[in-house]
Amino acid sequence: MIRWVQVVLAGLLVIVPLRVAAQEAQRVKGPDERFKTDILVVVAHPDDEAGVTPYLARAIYDEHKRVAVVYGTRGGSGGNEYAREHGPALADVREMEAREACARLGITHVWFLNGKDTASQNVLNSLASWGHGENLEELVRIVRLTRPEVIISWLPAVFIGEDHGDHQASGVLATEAFDMADDPAAFPSQVAGPSKRLETYLEGLSPWQPKKLYFFSDASDQSQFAGTGPAYSIKEISPSQKKPYWRLALNSAMAHQTQFPAEIQQLSKMSDEQLDNLMNDPKSAWWHDPLTLIFGKSVTAGKATDEVFADLNQARSACTRPGDLSQTVLSMDSRSSAALLGGPWGFYRTFYARHCLDSLPAAKVPEIGVQAGSTVVIPLEVVRGAAMPLTAAVKADVPEGWRIVRGEGSFQLPPEEISHLNVEIQTPGLSAEGGQKAQPQEIHLRVTSGSASDDITLRVLLQKSALPQ
Repeated sequence: MIRWVQVVLAGLLVIVPLRVAAQEAQRVKGPDERFKTDILVVVAHPDDEAGVTPYLARAIYDEHKRVAVVYGTRGGSGGNEYAREHGPALADVREMEAREACARLGITHVWFLNGKDTASQNVLNSLASWGHGENLEELVRIVRLTRPEVIISWLPAVFIGEDHGDHQASGVLATEAFDMADDPAAFPSQVAGPSKRLETYLEGLSPWQPKKLYFFSDASDQSQFAGTGPAYSIKEISPSQKKPYWRLALNSAMAHQTQFPAEIQQLSKMSDEQLDNLMNDPKSAWWHDPLTLIFGKSVTAGKATDEVFADLNQARSACTRPGDLSQTVLSMDSRSSAALLGGPWGFYRTFYARHCLDSLPAAKVPEIGVQAGSTVVIPLEVVRGAAMPLTAAVKADVPEGWRIVRGEGSFQLPPEEISHLNVEIQTPGLSAEGGQKAQPQEIHLRVTSGSASDDITLRVLLQKSALPQ
């Protein structure tokens, strides 16, 4: 490269050529590739990852995928069956157990949000207790940092089973982060470039769109999810590890000593043959076989049952979102009003529509499992049209031995689009006879307003123990 310069020689101004080296382009830093992830698992508590580790073992060892895990809480409100630590001390212990469990599968990138371990079956309780917005912002940050192709989380839905509200909350946040991480207007300081060398507020991340979203469930009946997504045998032998995938997952799960020490001690004494027999017994096995990943959605073309990493580079598919709740409900039959289940059921009705999750499996009849002898609260939403009178009448039909505590009768409603009512039902204790497995019972409600009426059914399974509703 030649540059011409002016110099003074013997009192004369002359122009002479100066040969200089070509200037190299300055390097602009890209994202930190150490944290690039194929699968980001988003769960609620230490030990929740175990629900999907048979598949993760396959992905890590034989598909050579990079996996990271995010926990919504540190599990400080859980029990400790191993030693005496509880509360914040137990949270410290469970965090270390989680890190060890992940490390046993080769997972070293582990993050914890700041959610509070909340024991209930109501996702709204968990979202409120966690600090929904704060932890969503942190999860979006982690998605933008790790840039996963796939996110796997707990199913945000109400089913008879453990039905933990925290599990559902992690699925809600995972869905929201899936949709928001690619939006530069969402938490914009995260994607703003630093304006100076030691910037303390602007983070320099980039928007990122994961390709697929999957869920797994804590429902008692796992067979109902057959065909909702790709299914993987937990009994298949890993070509690289020469062990079945459930065995690799079990080795990881056994790090969670505080949660099931008696089972771990028993398993540690079993021979290979005894362990095989255990996993072949549907009543004793830790995992349902095959393990089904429930398809949530994808931004690329393909079928719900396709392999997890199939068609990641296909063209994007569009998602249209319907209007507000009242228009969606009232347009069904042009009536002036409608009554529906509220609470978590009402939340999911709008949440699924807003996030294109209409294909998620749902109970044929809304259901929940509760502790026998407790009070069941049935939340209702009365959606008004312009011509609807400001009154509603509620009539309940309950099984024999169940008692209506409150919520029946006539109600004067405020002049609002949506009014909330609760019906409380006292349940009986379990029969001392035992033997035959208890079956779900149904509560029927009729809500009448003017000439319109709606029938609402909730199936309730009484159990010896259950999380508070």
